[in-house]
Amino acid sequence: MAKQFNVTDAFQNFGADGFDSYVRSYGELNKGFQEIAAEWTNYSKKVFEKSTKAFEKMAGAKSVEDVFAVQTKYTKKAYEAHIAEMTKLGEMYANLMQSALTPKVR
Repeated sequence: MAKQFNVTDAFQNFGADGFDSYVRSYGELNKGFQEIAAEWTNYSKKVFEKSTKAFEKMAGAKSVEDVFAVQTKYTKKAYEAHIAEMTKLGEMYANLMQSALTPKVR
């Protein structure tokens, strides 16, 4: 009879450990997705502000050449910022998946 209780206890501990791991992983995923959402929000605000400033500069330009110069400068900076942000977000997603899917030992 004692052997039966040992098997039951082991099974219950295994189930509890699995559930604890699931809860930890879910918490890490939730926190990570919140951080990614905050990053997207900040990036979107920055893009909107910079594009508004560029439009204002183009609207106030005195010649077509000035408009093209402002547009070219804005486009180059926007492209570089976009690539940097996508790299950062990719790293955030990769780190999130790695931390959430790595088994945790108590």
